[in-house]
Amino acid sequence: MIKNIVFDMGNVLVNYDDRIVCRRFIKDEKELELVRTAVFVSPEWIMLDMGVISDEEALKSMQSRLPDDHAREMAALCMNHWHEYCMDGIEEMVNVIKELKDQGYGIYLCSNASMRLLQCYKQVIPGIEYFDGVLFSAEVKCIKPQKEIYLHLFERFKLKPEECFFIDDLQRNIDGAKACGMEGYCHKDGNVESLKKVLRGLQNK
Repeated sequence: MIKNIVFDMGNVLVNYDDRIVCRRFIKDEKELELVRTAVFVSPEWIMLDMGVISDEEALKSMQSRLPDDHAREMAALCMNHWHEYCMDGIEEMVNVIKELKDQGYGIYLCSNASMRLLQCYKQVIPGIEYFDGVLFSAEVKCIKPQKEIYLHLFERFKLKPEECFFIDDLQRNIDGAKACGMEGYCHKDGNVESLKKVLRGLQNK
């Protein structure tokens, strides 16, 4: 019997677009793509999600790949302010979460995210007041789809994997959850009505 619903954050509860912060500070398209790649499409970004590097260390390494002082300055601005611009809560999800809570489900979050999110997640995640627990990858130094992060989730909140249902926008993360005994649904298309239909079907499981 499913008793708990576990949500991913990015592109499930919030829209995420790293180009927004880049456009806020950078006008030249070529420089924008250089900076965006150096910062957001980088091994350091993954290391931040894993909690194994500081923001300062990551930025220094990111800047080392950029060609001039101006680009490096733009990288610093994007790195320091991305959390203010890049995440936009999906308000349709508030009612989804509230209905689940009213039906008696436990509500949890399991997201690949850096320590920065600990400072601001309550301001960006819709329906956060209904959540029973939040786990960010950087806290436990592993990321989805590694099995360790799911095991941390179960252990921290005293959950049984067979009683949990996971919603993520990436199939590989759903596959990782299934390997640990937690079924799930890939919310790749972002269609909230389709998600609601899947969730209604859980009442018979």
